[in-house]
Amino acid sequence: MPKVALLNQSGSQVGDIELTESIFGIEPNKSVLHDAVIMQQASLRQGTHKTKGRSEVRGGGRKPWRQKGTGRARQGSIRSPQWVGGGVVFGPTPRSYSYKLPKKVRRLAIKSALSTKVSAAEIIVLDDLKFESIKTKEMVNVLSSLSVESKALIVTANYDEKVSLSARNIPGVTIVTADGVNVLDVLKHDKLIITKAAVEMVEEVLA
Repeated sequence: MPKVALLNQSGSQVGDIELTESIFGIEPNKSVLHDAVIMQQASLRQGTHKTKGRSEVRGGGRKPWRQKGTGRARQGSIRSPQWVGGGVVFGPTPRSYSYKLPKKVRRLAIKSALSTKVSAAEIIVLDDLKFESIKTKEMVNVLSSLSVESKALIVTANYDEKVSLSARNIPGVTIVTADGVNVLDVLKHDKLIITKAAVEMVEEVLA
């Protein structure tokens, strides 16, 4: 079983914690990770793109010239697709890009993402994370004590308003609860900071 140091908010080691092998110590499946990231990115797309077809653009109610005898090609409307200002053929319309992968594939993906962080020594486990008041400076001090100078994902067991609001204005820092851990967030941040209670919750859900 993978074993990592258990730190406090000051960055001092207060013990060790053994992580579940089947969740934090598997061989990462790169193909599944890729599929999970693409799925999440697709689900984030707004899909609000829209073009107007010939029935929606303004004008074109009258036939521009008579059918025969002019020597020109027959035309029914100045808003046909071949005219400047005409409608768009097969243009994009509002749609949802979201889709879902099988449950077992999604579970394998998050396990692979967490195992990637452990194998790369990019995971930090805290015994607890609590603040007496909402202060961004306190969160900055915690990150400094943990030697975190890049993008970091902070995972707590439950929503803590003081911790969440203290972290929201720090560039590159994202905070989520244990039930909101996802592949995209884990992989796009350089460090994963997770509390001991959150580790237990994640292991309980993914076991």
